[in-house]
Amino acid sequence: MPEQLLNSKNGKIHTPAFPVIPYIEGDGIGAEITRPTLELIDCAVRKAYNGQRKIQWFEVFAGDKAYRRTGEWLPAETVEAIEKHLVALKGPLKTPVGGGIRSLNVALRRQLDLYACVRPVRWFQGIEAPLKEPHLVDLVIFRENTEDVYCGIEFMRGAADTAKIEQFLMNEMHVYTLPFPGDSSYGIKPVSKTGSQRLIRAAMRYAIEHRRPSLTLVHKGNIMKFTEGAFRNWGFELIEKEFQKECYIEKRINQPPNCGKIYIRERIADAFFQDMLLNPTRHSVVATLNLNGDYISDMAAAMVGGVGIAPGGNINFEKGTAIFEATHGTAPDIAGQNKANPTSLVMSGKMLLQHIGWHRAATLIEQSVESLFRERTGTADLFAQTPGARIVGTTEFAERLRFAIENID
Repeated sequence: MPEQLLNSKNGKIHTPAFPVIPYIEGDGIGAEITRPTLELIDCAVRKAYNGQRKIQWFEVFAGDKAYRRTGEWLPAETVEAIEKHLVALKGPLKTPVGGGIRSLNVALRRQLDLYACVRPVRWFQGIEAPLKEPHLVDLVIFRENTEDVYCGIEFMRGAADTAKIEQFLMNEMHVYTLPFPGDSSYGIKPVSKTGSQRLIRAAMRYAIEHRRPSLTLVHKGNIMKFTEGAFRNWGFELIEKEFQKECYIEKRINQPPNCGKIYIRERIADAFFQDMLLNPTRHSVVATLNLNGDYISDMAAAMVGGVGIAPGGNINFEKGTAIFEATHGTAPDIAGQNKANPTSLVMSGKMLLQHIGWHRAATLIEQSVESLFRERTGTADLFAQTPGARIVGTTEFAERLRFAIENID
């Protein structure tokens, strides 16, 4: 079959009937969840389109598998392949803590300029969750992906470059508040107007397209006034310039009637965590910076049952380039034991199908997951403490999802 490439115009994907899409298997439990996910996506596409469409998958390498093959953790060929084919699916990749290689996830996002990490969070009936009313959580998080301290511009205590930075801060910039000169590591926190506004623009367009009731800008601008405070200010500037007709802005007018406009809020990051727990219906789409978004995404996932069911996509909305990935780690402690929960990657596959415009197949995947969870059937991480639940391994869970897809009317 000849190679058929996705193409993009102004960020809008145009998908041939038999597109070529790369995938990264991942480390740890990666192989156990990636292979069945590919098969489930194929099953949904076959069911939805009666064989008239099909994804041609091909593997590219990152992480341990890449290092064993090439001596590199992230070969240039992998990045080039994803850039060429626009869209990829990725299993979890390990990142050492406190040393070793930098995060491969961060490297992929930065090299491909995948500036928006999009994390939908919802509850599935049948899943035990810590909230009394988890069904009230229906949130899509837009996390800036390329800036902030999370992007990894750091300098280790005792290094020559670290001393240069410290001397520059004290002697040239007259910063006299360093608590422990000579005994500190440093991280640089870049936050740009361009990076902030393109993220918030994408979140606004998503809210409009999907008829979401609100957008919340989350920041710590009361303390970090020139980075997170600027993110907030640039956000309001953009919204008032480009989306004024579609929005109401909290505090600038009285609470509006329900007339179809998007309600714009802002929250200080620490207050947002409380507000999400106490008033989850206030927040529908969230736009925030990189590190805040990391915390918020996992907290929101925990509210509905954990990161094991939380999908994610890293997207450049101008180019259409995207990587859809499992949002959890590599879980080496259960690798090879048929215990891994593939739901995060399966639902990320649903996001991939939506991104390329194959919505019927995406719906079939979500419906199959809903049907199993409603019956309280799933892996131990979700149902071990649920009375009457049917605990199944990775393989059986995938087989049951496939059966559900094939039998949806």
